[in-house]
Amino acid sequence: MEPRLNYYKTAPDALKPMLDMEAYIKACGLEHSLIELVKTRASQINGCAYCLHMHTRDARAAGESEARLYLLSAWHESQLYTPRERAALAWTEALTLVSETHAPDAAYEAVKALFKPKEIVDLTLLISTINAWNRIAIGFRAVHPEDAKHKAA
Repeated sequence: MEPRLNYYKTAPDALKPMLDMEAYIKACGLEHSLIELVKTRASQINGCAYCLHMHTRDARAAGESEARLYLLSAWHESQLYTPRERAALAWTEALTLVSETHAPDAAYEAVKALFKPKEIVDLTLLISTINAWNRIAIGFRAVHPEDAKHKAA
């Protein structure tokens, strides 16, 4: 796969609001581990290799276990995730697949039971932001570092 264009270089001012949102999310108070799980799960659903590489690497660096990363796509069947994480992952799937799910009441009620109102907004912005990054990376064919190393070899 060849990259289509370098979006950072082409339109740095256009990406500044996205980077500002990332800074906000990082400082908003949501657990770092939860943020990385949400980013990874949305990226799995969207099939974004670049973002999967980045967020699994970041999660590992922050102490996330290999088992939880391996089982993330089957989180429904695993007890490795807390009730709060499970609610966030269900909300992530509902919003990432919003054209199919229409953000069902059950997913919202699960989040509402475990997150404060501001946290729900922050979680929703997190999900929206990673979905936007996935679309940018996939659309412009961002190449993750392992592909670049493999091609160079």
